[in-house]
Amino acid sequence: MSGRRALITGITGQDGSYLAELLLDKGYEVFGMTRRASTENLERIDHLLDKVTLIQGDLLDPHSLATALRESAPREVYNLAAQSFVPTSWNQPVLTAEFTALGVTRMLEAIRTVDTETRLYQASSSEMFGKVREVPQNESTPFHPRSPYGVAKVYGHHISVNYRESYGLFAVSGILFNHESPRRGLEFVTRKISDGAARIKLGLASELRLGNLEAERDWGFAGDYVEAMWLMLQQDEPEDFVVSSGVAHTVRDFARLAFEHAGLDWERHIKVDPAFTRPAEVDQLIGDSSKARSKLGWEPNVGFSELVRMMVDADVERLADRSTTMVGKPI
Repeated sequence: MSGRRALITGITGQDGSYLAELLLDKGYEVFGMTRRASTENLERIDHLLDKVTLIQGDLLDPHSLATALRESAPREVYNLAAQSFVPTSWNQPVLTAEFTALGVTRMLEAIRTVDTETRLYQASSSEMFGKVREVPQNESTPFHPRSPYGVAKVYGHHISVNYRESYGLFAVSGILFNHESPRRGLEFVTRKISDGAARIKLGLASELRLGNLEAERDWGFAGDYVEAMWLMLQQDEPEDFVVSSGVAHTVRDFARLAFEHAGLDWERHIKVDPAFTRPAEVDQLIGDSSKARSKLGWEPNVGFSELVRMMVDADVERLADRSTTMVGKPI
C-alpha cells in the first residue's frame, strides 16, 4: 500500500474541502468519495477537481465502501460524511441514524475486510455532550445528546472505540466543537447570520429571523480544525481528542459582531422566531482541548472576531458579484 494516499468521505463538504487542500499541500494523493446524484454539488472543491480523484460510494452501501477502499488503497481514511444538520435530524431521525451512526460501522467493517492497516479518522461532535455534565467538556465528560444527530454521533464514536479495542484497528475520533467558515452551509446559524448581514447591507433583505440567541457555542475556523484531524492519524497510538478554541460566545454575540462589521444595527434587523428553536436545546458547549494542544501540538490560529469578519466579507463579496452579474438581465 502506498504511503501518502488518503480517502475522504464527505469531500464536497466544508471540512472535506479544507482537508483535501491540507493533504494536497502535504503531498498526498487524495481520493474523495461522493454519492451518486442527478446533480452533484462540487462547488467547494471546484478548484481541486484536477488534483483529486473522485470515487462513487455510499455509507448506506457496504459493497461500495469496500470497492472505494480497494480503488484508492489509502493509508488514511477520513470519515466526514454524515447527515450533519441538527434540525434535520428531528425530521429524518432514521435516515440520520443510517448515515451518521450505522454508516460508521459499515466503514469500519469495510476497513476490517479490505486492509486492517488503514487508519480511520471518525468525525465526532460536541453535540454528543448535549445537556452538559461539566464545563468545559473534555475527553472524559459523559455524553448526554439532545438530538437524533447527537445520539447518532455517540454511536459512531463508541463503535469506533469498540473496533479499536476489539480488532486493533487504528481508529480515532475527533470531538470537534463548532467550526465555521465561508464554506459553511447556508442552513447553519453562523452562515445564516453572515449571509443575512450581507443581504441587508446590500439592500437585498430587511430582516433576519433567528431562534435562541442565548445558546453558547465554542466557535473556531474549519481550516484550523482539519489540521487536528490529520495530526491524530500521525500519532504512534490511536487516541480520541477534543478540538476546540476553549472560548464560548452566544448566538447573540455572533450576530452583533457580524452586523456591526457590516455597518448595521443588529437590533433593528434581527427578529426572534420560535419556529427556529430546537425541541431540546443545547445551551452551553465549551471545549477543553488541552490534550490536543499538549499531545498533538495543535493550536487554533483564527480567533472568533476574525472568523466572523471573514464570513461576512465573503458573503458580501459573493452577493455583490451576483447582483452585478444580474444587472440588465430579464427577470
